[in-house]
Amino acid sequence: MEDQNFWNDVEASNRIMKEMKNLKDTIADFNAIQETFDDIEVMIEMAEEEDDVDLIEEAGESIEQFKKKFEAFRIETLLSGEFDTNNAVINIHSGAGGTESCDWVSMLYRMYQRWVNDKGFSVEEFDNQPGDEAGIKSVTFQVNGYHAYGYLKSEHGIHRLVRISPFNANGKRQTSFCSVDVMPEVDDTIEIEIKDDDLKIDTYRSSGAGGQHINKTSSAVRITHLPTGIVVQCQNERSQHMNKDKAMKMLKTKLFMLKQQENMEKMSGIRGEVADNGFGSQIRSYVLQPYTLVKDHRTNCEVGDASRVLDGGIDPFINAYLKMISQSKDSEE
Repeated sequence: MEDQNFWNDVEASNRIMKEMKNLKDTIADFNAIQETFDDIEVMIEMAEEEDDVDLIEEAGESIEQFKKKFEAFRIETLLSGEFDTNNAVINIHSGAGGTESCDWVSMLYRMYQRWVNDKGFSVEEFDNQPGDEAGIKSVTFQVNGYHAYGYLKSEHGIHRLVRISPFNANGKRQTSFCSVDVMPEVDDTIEIEIKDDDLKIDTYRSSGAGGQHINKTSSAVRITHLPTGIVVQCQNERSQHMNKDKAMKMLKTKLFMLKQQENMEKMSGIRGEVADNGFGSQIRSYVLQPYTLVKDHRTNCEVGDASRVLDGGIDPFINAYLKMISQSKDSEE
């Protein structure tokens, strides 16, 4: 017990130090924005006094750049939820659409990886179940970065794809669905009681790339929580012990989230509504045929360049969602 308390204290201390660093970075960003604003004011005054056309154009360009930086900073100030600073645990699962749906999972996974790279965050993959013919049936991964959950909570829900299927010999337009489940990573300071008798632990051979042990040893772990029916699995670590630790952490996160359902108002701000993985329940549609358009049905935010969105350009949807939540809170108050 003393050892556990020690490691809990270390975890809490590390979390405080990280929060202090992030706050210092936020202050530094604000000061930089203020300094840029002051510089633009001086530039405008000089351009007017000297009637310098080149300087006027330069000031205009600086203003546009300032707007983008200011908007990004303003959006970050909206991330004030209880779990918004945490890492994000994401599961993408194929829905209606068969092989096409599995391919859609792989497309979404790539989209989020591109977004993560642009943000300077990192991805830690826990589990990847390949499709029978192509794509991915299900993938679970963690996005590590400050405010990762705060940004990505907007992605929770059903995502719909409309395109000419590359798996259809007749070249017909097809609709596919994927569910995206987003949860905050919870640390060891949150106490969740898990009884050994409530767990069913299975081991199996990993199915993906990862070294010589793959497909030779039963290093992958699947844990079923019998009272709730929650199933978690991890196969991408180097040993069965490490996979079990990761799976237990995911189970703890899911049980914690389940516990939050007792307070429905709080739950709606953490995990969102759970919908069927099919027609009529999508939060966002990605239309590639006969025209290109990505539309979020909660905020009505639209982007015509679907390729840019699928390359990781999801910030317009994230920002619109955060603004919608902020306005909703303001109206309630």
